[in-house]
Amino acid sequence: MEVLKKNIRNILRHFPGLRLIARKVYSSVKSVNYKRIAKTTPIDPKLIMFEVFMGRQYSCNPKAIYEYITRDSRFDDYRLVWAFRDVEKAKKIPELSRAEIVKMKSKEYFKTCAEAAFIITNSNLDNRISKQPGQTFIQTWHGTPLKKLRCDIEAESGNANNSLEEIKYRNDVDMIRYDYFISPSEFCTEKFTSAFNLKELGKEKIIIETGYPRNDILINYKPERINEIKYKYGIDPDKKIILYAPTFRDNRHDGSGYVYDTHLDFDKLRYELGQDYIILFRAHYFVANQFNFEKYNGFVYDMSRLDDINELYLISDLLITDYSSVFFDYANLERPILFYMYDLEEYANEIRGFYFDLNILPGPIVKDEDNLILEIKRLENWEKDEKYNSFNKRFNYLDDGRASRRVSEYIIS
Repeated sequence: MEVLKKNIRNILRHFPGLRLIARKVYSSVKSVNYKRIAKTTPIDPKLIMFEVFMGRQYSCNPKAIYEYITRDSRFDDYRLVWAFRDVEKAKKIPELSRAEIVKMKSKEYFKTCAEAAFIITNSNLDNRISKQPGQTFIQTWHGTPLKKLRCDIEAESGNANNSLEEIKYRNDVDMIRYDYFISPSEFCTEKFTSAFNLKELGKEKIIIETGYPRNDILINYKPERINEIKYKYGIDPDKKIILYAPTFRDNRHDGSGYVYDTHLDFDKLRYELGQDYIILFRAHYFVANQFNFEKYNGFVYDMSRLDDINELYLISDLLITDYSSVFFDYANLERPILFYMYDLEEYANEIRGFYFDLNILPGPIVKDEDNLILEIKRLENWEKDEKYNSFNKRFNYLDDGRASRRVSEYIIS
């Protein structure tokens, strides 16, 4: 059955018009079944449901909101439910001892969605889920955007899995359901309104500027926490740490998922940097291909399967990224950032495009490996400059360590 599904997906990839019709039919049929469940399921006013990246992780803004709620006695009599693809893995997470765990897209999952007074997500909800009277849907999203999102994308050939028409259709089905959309800045409010088609949908007033709950830890952490994390992952405390966190490429897809090439010679990196540095490699959760760093044991650590990137932020001395939103969050720590954009022209012109001039980025852009190594070595005397300060004042001014509280009190209490 899985092979058949994969073959159908591969065929539809080449016929976007037919693919859109198939998606609409599939969504309509499935939504009828969900509405039957919702019609016979009373809403529990004290049930809050959480999911992250469609059940893939325990992380991001929903995690921060959930953990704040578990510490607030006003929520002691609330039912808290998390949805995961891997239920057994979730049951081993200590922080989820207070929560009920349901499997994504199971009967129990859809029943809980129909029953919950509040649903909190950071990504797409299943298209068949419709909002019932008495429910509140909260979209926290998962980052400040550099690259254009959803309805703002203009390059028709840039996405291997969705046409622009499909992107807009899927966006509108998703967005029409939300009552609140969390924004970390005035900049994001403007871009989210456009990218998620909120004005056309009559939903522009759902945005609330609260800061990102997930960044509270970057403000509130205690210094001893850094050594605890290094010990937890067996990382040499005497080495400096590079976090390499690239995003996926929309036009690189093999039918089972997005694929990624690191464009790095790790033999060369180890020769040039191995005496002083180690690398934590963190692929985007969309990336389906596996990376084998066994040859570089002790120098490269593959952290792609780790749910929450915040621990990696805290222990890293340097971030290397490309077009991912990770650098906005990392800038709260006021540590150096390098942008390895080996495919800058292609990404800007043929894949996504950007929301602002790259000259305001809080670190240098590097397009080849030799210059990347050179820039890393130059960081010995790094100091935060006024450009970095201006960046944080524009994008991170609401990250004060209290965003989880603001969101929880504003929306739920």
